[in-house]
Amino acid sequence: MNATTCELCAGPGGRALHDDGRLRVVFVDEADYPGFVRVIWNAHVREMTDLMPADRTHLMQVVFTVEQVQRQVLCPHKMNVASLGNVTPHLHWHLIPRFADDAHFPAPIWAERRRTTPDAVSAERRAQVPALIDALLSQLSASS
Repeated sequence: MNATTCELCAGPGGRALHDDGRLRVVFVDEADYPGFVRVIWNAHVREMTDLMPADRTHLMQVVFTVEQVQRQVLCPHKMNVASLGNVTPHLHWHLIPRFADDAHFPAPIWAERRRTTPDAVSAERRAQVPALIDALLSQLSASS
């Protein structure tokens, strides 16, 4: 896979919230996981060690900022922060708020579903997404 066939080079990877030229922060519309955000390096690189040290630091500062805002707004039981890239070898981080009653907990969200979260609980969490997006936009613009 290269930049011409990479889905994260060809498209945004989610709803764009912030782009500082080096990286972008996108909201992932995942029904079972409101608040799922990706931080995607704009250039097609595969691994963290492909970046210069200053770029690594910048990327991780943004990842930490996103996680902090997600925790403040959504109050999850746990955060999953992962850079997998096995299917899409383009440097990106998944930041997924997890709750003990979510569909897959404690397994990864890509595992077999364990339960159905009650509709009222899901709706309450989805209702927090606008506040999360506002807080992310505010925090990310302040740190740029």
